[in-house]
Amino acid sequence: MIQKLHHAAYRCRDSEETRQFYEDFLGLPLTHAFEITTTATGNQAEVLHTFYALDDGSSLAFFEAPKQPFEFKSQHDFDLHIALEVSRDVLLERFEMGRRMGVETRGITDHGFIESIYFRDPNGYVVELTAKTTQASVNESSARDALNAWQASKPDSI
Repeated sequence: MIQKLHHAAYRCRDSEETRQFYEDFLGLPLTHAFEITTTATGNQAEVLHTFYALDDGSSLAFFEAPKQPFEFKSQHDFDLHIALEVSRDVLLERFEMGRRMGVETRGITDHGFIESIYFRDPNGYVVELTAKTTQASVNESSARDALNAWQASKPDSI
């Protein structure tokens, strides 16, 4: 049985630039960093792997692999984003901090069960901070009903 998320890993352009965003701006401590010079299959590599800890013990991780092609682009929220839970006080604090520091900042968006703000990290990824609202209870049957309604009504071309 799956217990919890250990880490989610992404590519980064520059490890220090990424550290400044995740550690200095978001407050996630850099806990591990190691160079990978040989892959598990024996291939030579020049990669730095870094990890930033969340309070629940999971991490966000990044690979800087300058010699391996990768297309960095500004991701659309619907395509790829990282959502991290915070208290409402932290949500408001980071919203103001992002605006003050010139970090691309959007929100506050009320999704009913959470409120969210959105930033763009130096790699083009969207980072969402969410705070639960008083309506944050889980209702699996209504979620399943919404999925079923979507499946029944969407065009075949999707």
